[in-house]
Amino acid sequence: MNEFIISGLILGFMGSFHCLGMCGPIVLALPLPQQSWAARITASVLYNLGRTLTYALMGVVFGLVGAGLHLAGFQRWVSIITGAAMILAIVMPRITNRRMGLGKAEAGLTRWVQTMFGKLLGNRSAGALFLIGLLNGLLPCGLVYVALAAALAGGGILNAVVFMTAFGLATGPMLFLLSMAGNVVTRGVRSFINKAIPWVVIIMGILFILRGLDLGIKFISPNQERLQIKERTELKKQHNCCTASIAVERTGEFCS
Repeated sequence: MNEFIISGLILGFMGSFHCLGMCGPIVLALPLPQQSWAARITASVLYNLGRTLTYALMGVVFGLVGAGLHLAGFQRWVSIITGAAMILAIVMPRITNRRMGLGKAEAGLTRWVQTMFGKLLGNRSAGALFLIGLLNGLLPCGLVYVALAAALAGGGILNAVVFMTAFGLATGPMLFLLSMAGNVVTRGVRSFINKAIPWVVIIMGILFILRGLDLGIKFISPNQERLQIKERTELKKQHNCCTASIAVERTGEFCS
């Protein structure tokens, strides 16, 4: 669990500088209320919570798929393929000079989201800001695709939701500061971070591949068979403990 929280936070924080360039124009166009700083802060927080909720819901969907693959015994291969896909997503566009995307589906989704934005950007209500955030989370983005691939490799709904929530929350602070103070990060800093993001993704991809290879490396590539034996032992111990507790309940003795 902790590894998914940390990975999601790292990818989200590094990606937040990328978000300044991709989502910055949307953030600067947000219809934030002008009557007080408290109202502006609340509205910006609602926008970022909307984005995070969309990412968390995506985590539910991809977590369900990942859980199904885990039960089918394909989780190791999912982790390896996911890691390879993350690396290829960075390397291939630099080899082919073409951006990887979803083609017509991506373009259609973008047009629909932009249409909805047009209807909401004139509304300064809290609900409108939250909806804009929800819609913003649906915009096609290579970094989000990487996050979803990582969520898929989590092997379950909880891990996927935790990862995507951590990712969404970590992208929020920079966008929040941008909405409050305009261009808060210099172009040089953003350029440096944007150059670092691909390396972070590649490192994460390598870690996912190692995780799937089942090499017995603690924390990085644990032996899945040993983990399953440990889980079964713990479940058996809990079962025996509960059975013993029922047997001695009248004496006031309980196993620990």
